[in-house]
Amino acid sequence: MSESTLRSEAPRRGALLPTIVIVGVALALLVIFARTWTDYLWYSNLNFRGVFTTQLAAQLGLFAVFGLLLGGALYASMAIAYRLRPKTRRANLDSELLIQLRDVLDRRSKIMMIIPAAVLGFIGGSVASGMYETFLAWTQSTPFGSQDAQFSLDASFYVFQLPWWRFVLGYVTFTVIVATIGALMVHFLTGSMTTKALRGLGNVDVRQSGNAAQRQLSIMVGAVLLLFATSAVLDRYNYLTTTNHLFTGVTYTDAASRIPAHLIVAAIAVICALLCFYNAYKVRWSIPAVSVALLVVSSMILSVVYPWFIQNFEVVPDEPDKERPYIAANIDATRKGFGIDDVQITDYEAKTTASAGQLKEDAAALPAIRLMDPAVIAPTFEQLQQVRGYYTFPATLDVDRYDIDGRETDAVVAVRELDLASVESGETWNNKRTVYTHGYGLTAAYGNQKEANGEPVFFAGGIPTVGLLPEHEPRIYFGEKSDHWVVAGAPKDRDPVELDTPGGGEGGGEAKFTYAGAGGVAIGDFLTKGMFAIRFGDVNLMLSDRVNGDSKILFNRVPVQRVQQAAPWLTVDSDPYPSVVDGKIVWIIDAYTTSENYPNSTKIDWANAISDTRTAADRLLMGRQVNYVRNSVKATVDAYDGTVKLYQWDESDPILQTWMKVYPGAVTDKSEISPSLLEHLRYPADLFKVQRETLGRYHTENTNTWYQQSDIWAVPNDPVRGADKVKEPPYFLTIRWPGDKKPHYANTTVFVPRERENLSVYMSANADASSEDYGQIRVLKLSDKRQIAGPGQTFNAISTDEQVAGALLPFNRDGSNASAIYGNLLTLPVGGGVLYVQPIYTQTKATTGGYPALRFVVVRFGEKVGIGPTLQAALDQVFEGNSGADTGEKPVPNEQLPGTTPPVNTPVDEQARGLLTEAMTLFQEADKALREGDLSTYQAKTNSAMQKAEAALKILNP
Repeated sequence: MSESTLRSEAPRRGALLPTIVIVGVALALLVIFARTWTDYLWYSNLNFRGVFTTQLAAQLGLFAVFGLLLGGALYASMAIAYRLRPKTRRANLDSELLIQLRDVLDRRSKIMMIIPAAVLGFIGGSVASGMYETFLAWTQSTPFGSQDAQFSLDASFYVFQLPWWRFVLGYVTFTVIVATIGALMVHFLTGSMTTKALRGLGNVDVRQSGNAAQRQLSIMVGAVLLLFATSAVLDRYNYLTTTNHLFTGVTYTDAASRIPAHLIVAAIAVICALLCFYNAYKVRWSIPAVSVALLVVSSMILSVVYPWFIQNFEVVPDEPDKERPYIAANIDATRKGFGIDDVQITDYEAKTTASAGQLKEDAAALPAIRLMDPAVIAPTFEQLQQVRGYYTFPATLDVDRYDIDGRETDAVVAVRELDLASVESGETWNNKRTVYTHGYGLTAAYGNQKEANGEPVFFAGGIPTVGLLPEHEPRIYFGEKSDHWVVAGAPKDRDPVELDTPGGGEGGGEAKFTYAGAGGVAIGDFLTKGMFAIRFGDVNLMLSDRVNGDSKILFNRVPVQRVQQAAPWLTVDSDPYPSVVDGKIVWIIDAYTTSENYPNSTKIDWANAISDTRTAADRLLMGRQVNYVRNSVKATVDAYDGTVKLYQWDESDPILQTWMKVYPGAVTDKSEISPSLLEHLRYPADLFKVQRETLGRYHTENTNTWYQQSDIWAVPNDPVRGADKVKEPPYFLTIRWPGDKKPHYANTTVFVPRERENLSVYMSANADASSEDYGQIRVLKLSDKRQIAGPGQTFNAISTDEQVAGALLPFNRDGSNASAIYGNLLTLPVGGGVLYVQPIYTQTKATTGGYPALRFVVVRFGEKVGIGPTLQAALDQVFEGNSGADTGEKPVPNEQLPGTTPPVNTPVDEQARGLLTEAMTLFQEADKALREGDLSTYQAKTNSAMQKAEAALKILNP
């Protein structure tokens, strides 16, 4: 190969790497632009454009300002250092390497300074852009109207202002330190700093040496010390939001030693800074070096040794008295922060004896007791209402309320969503993106009724949906299972391709549908299709004929994620639920404003507080600390068109007011909530869990009780599903509070003493959003003189009760073709005492189509346990044959809904039911004989009852 050929090949090979870099950067920028542009279109479709543009402007502004600050400071300090280099090189440089590095620096000084400045500036700008929420909240901070006990500052200073100033101060300090290091490196490379000077030895006359490096470095080190002094002053306020061995907030040791120490350290740092500035004119490095060493030593003594001495020799011997005012401040702030400062606590002398007619005053509440456990009967909904394999219901159903025939009715509800995993061809592009686009219909069953065969009594269901619900749009394009994007919509002259219903089409086949909702982003033009193809990495969007001028792309369809993205300043409840509101199915989602910086309020772990047997800890929220929370927003997501509405709920919350100023128009006024929507709003589950977790210790305002931990309320483990010792969930129930005339809808829970299992406290929050008492938390504190069984003890008593064991024997014995399933253990304050109610379901194991059916209801009052095929029967059994209340449980003919299984009313079924009834009677007679001491009759009756039950089981499962 000729020399000229080699010369021509070299530049081409040398140009390859820059070309790859340029192309890579261009592609990265294109992907970023595609993501940003498609996000903008998504926010625009939701009418949340202002949220997107405000966030983007804040991010870009912070990136530019702080990136230029860091990069510019580094470049300026290095440039000044280079300008101050010696005019002539010294002959005695330390090594040949330094000579070579200086040669490179002399040839390419600007490039060698610009590149590190640009890289660090980009990194610093990226970090700063992530602080956009803190910055925006700081710009529009709203006063709380409450002051802390230490500095008498409004809480807004700690929530909004202090976090921002801490970031700014930390960033500026880091910038000056980096700039100082950059200048030091340049001075070292150029020979401005001699080995002697670097070691901090001797006195160097700047004028004689001609070396101005010490002057620049002295000034910069002095600036760092001034920033350190400022930080020390600001750090005093951190103690109000720092968790210590007792709580979050200021303790005696903080107030007596640590807070004053910060001022002393700040003063020492200022003196050291002045010495550094002096050193810039009369170089004597030993003075600032000694002063900085003194600063370090004094900081250790004042911030560590002295507080340790105060804590161990003054506080520990007399801690309850020393900490009393600080504990009181913490209790007050914590109760305010979690909204539990107006809880009504009432002593409750619970009765433990049952008598006839005892539940007469509670007659209005008893018919509303929910016997259909939403955590158990999901397979029942699947089998009776699924219709086709590509539909599914959630593993845990939801609870709601509806006005049926003029009466408010508790209901178990679920929407029928798509399950693409069960479709054999569901992974093909056209099926996944254009055919299987939506679910269909909301299914609802009475929470307190059952068919004769134990199945739920549905009052809405089937495809198309029929029943007692108001007329509404049944299609579910946005749901909890809608975690993939789809393309919907087409011109009117095109045949529909979206699968709508399994029947109803031509020839009785599948019916098709074309989406015409307002949701989704139009992708008819080439540019938009291209941007989405880049975003999702799917070229089919550009190639498919089903993506046309009238198409829309629907993405981010999961309701909780949709609200979280539209309003990132909110914390979203873990339990959204569907309701029919104003002719639409909407997802109702509670949302919270939270903070971990409310002064003196104890922090708790959010994920741990809301975790129970029905709510798994969200990994994204693990470790998140909060000490202030308000249910400030009620959000809805339209299941058909995805419209997100945020309604202001807590009008007094300063955090929400701040965000409403940051994003004007994003939150709708509370007055816009329709009456129909208001009927379905309720007291949120996660807030209630967080409040009960906090009340466990902060129910008392007595500092001695709090310190001694002598009256701690603990949330019991779920006895039904408590193998892993997970907390019992709260339950939405209609209850009549002792002393009230009318029942009300409530979120309820119970407590036991720490390390004990007896019931100590019953707690509820009025969950009826249309009530004037909505949100009122009330507590019944049971007497310590009389032990009332807790959930764990009650479940044990029920499980080991002879009547219950006898009734369930055919389902629990080895070799049985059916099994018994215990439902939720509900607790109600009725009859002057505490009533436990638990439904028990049975499910066949002989077929894959088995599902839970309600067979028995067990109740316990005091020490008496009753079991029957209905709640009424069980109550009457416990209360001497007449509870005094009519639960209204009568067989209700189920108007057959499409997709449901008809109740079985065959002669075989009637024969089995008769045998089971005889068995139940015999078990009751055996129990009576046992109480009378007639063991022979007890044995005979028990054997006869078991024979009847086994005969019935053989008939039902031949």
